[in-house]
Amino acid sequence: MSSLLEFLFSPLRALGRYSILMARAAASLDEIRTYWSNLFDQMVRIGIDSIPIVSLAGAFSGAVLTVQTSYQLESPFIPRSIIGSIVVPSMMLELSVVVMGFILAGRVGARIAAELGTMRVSEQIDALEVMGLNSVGFLVLPRVLAGVLMFPVLYVASCAIGIGGGVAVGHFGGFITAGEFMDGARQFFKPFDPFFGLIKAVTFGFIVTSIACYKGYYTTSGAEGVGDSTTEAAVLSCVFILVADLILAVTLL
Repeated sequence: MSSLLEFLFSPLRALGRYSILMARAAASLDEIRTYWSNLFDQMVRIGIDSIPIVSLAGAFSGAVLTVQTSYQLESPFIPRSIIGSIVVPSMMLELSVVVMGFILAGRVGARIAAELGTMRVSEQIDALEVMGLNSVGFLVLPRVLAGVLMFPVLYVASCAIGIGGGVAVGHFGGFITAGEFMDGARQFFKPFDPFFGLIKAVTFGFIVTSIACYKGYYTTSGAEGVGDSTTEAAVLSCVFILVADLILAVTLL
C-alpha cells in the first residue's frame, strides 16, 4: 500500500519541488546583475556553441522535406512552386523548432543536469550556501535565462539554414528552381508563422533548461544519481516539448 501511495504522490511531490525551485529563481531576478558573467557564459555555451549542430540539423531537415514533398507532388496538374509553399511554413511552424528542441534537450539539458548533479553530490552547492551565496540565483537562474534568450536565436538560424538547404537541394537536384521555390513560399506566407515559431522556441528553451536544472539541483545517490538525472532530464524535456507543442498549436493557431 505504501509503495502504491508513493507511486501516486511522487509526481505531485516532484511538481511541487520544481515549482518552488522556479519560484526561487524568479525571486532572484533582482540579483541577476551580480551574476552577469555567469549569464553571458551560459548564453555562449547554450547558444553560440550549439549553432553548428542546430545548423546541420536544420539544413538536412529542409533538404529532406523538399525532396519528399517533390516526390509526393509529382503531377503535371500541380505547379512546382507549391513545394516552397509547403516546405517554408512547415520549417517555420514545426520542423525547425521541434528538431532543435530535441537536439538541445540532449546537448544542453543533459550537460546542465550533469553539471549541477555533480556539484550537488560533491557538496559544492552546499559550500556555496555556506559562503552566503544564493545557489539558485548563481546556478539555476542564469541557465534558464540563457535558454529563454538563446533558443529563439538558434530557431532563426535553423529556419534560415533549413530553408536555404531546401532551396539548394531543390535547385541542384532538379526538383524545383530557386525562383519557383521562393515564389511558392511568398504566395502562402503568413506573418504570424515566424512569431509562432519564436513563441515555441522561448517555451522550449524554458522547458529544457528548467527541467535540467531541477533534475541536477536535486540529484542524490552519487555518480549513479548523476547518470539518472542526466537521462531523466533529456527524456522529460523531449516529452514536455511534445506536450507544449500540442498545447501551443491548439491555443494559438
